Amino acid sequence: MTIKLSKAAIQLREQTDDHFPGRDRTSDGWLGDYRHSLRKSDHNPDAAGWVRAIDLDANLGPKGQMPYLADQIRTIARKDGRISYIIFNGRIASSLMGWKWRKYTGINQHTHHCHISFKKTADNDGRFFQIPMLGGHE
Repeated sequence: MTIKLSKAAIQLREQTDDHFPGRDRTSDGWLGDYRHSLRKSDHNPDAAGWVRAIDLDANLGPKGQMPYLADQIRTIARKDGRISYIIFNGRIASSLMGWKWRKYTGINQHTHHCHISFKKTADNDGRFFQIPMLGGHE
């Protein structure tokens, strides 16, 4: 089985890299480690080999920018349709509550990185994300 990252995830990561070329990538990731393999996670490949999650390090370079980027991703997610949910700094947003931030109760509060999960329909959808901080028009 060939392991592959969702094309939407690749696009979002590339847009982030383009707009923050000197950003810290220490907490970046996409393929789950052993701990992820012990539970359900979008970082684990499905039966066809697709991984549907990325982590973007919270340090984009300019101090304090990730909360704004996470919020812009959350905002466009309701219209875009490729994102399943986003977790950052002890909060999660998804369509479940109309893309409003709510408390995240998982073990990892995602303070060092922003986690973005994608829908299966985004596997082959690498369109540009219309995120203002990343060159979009929204």
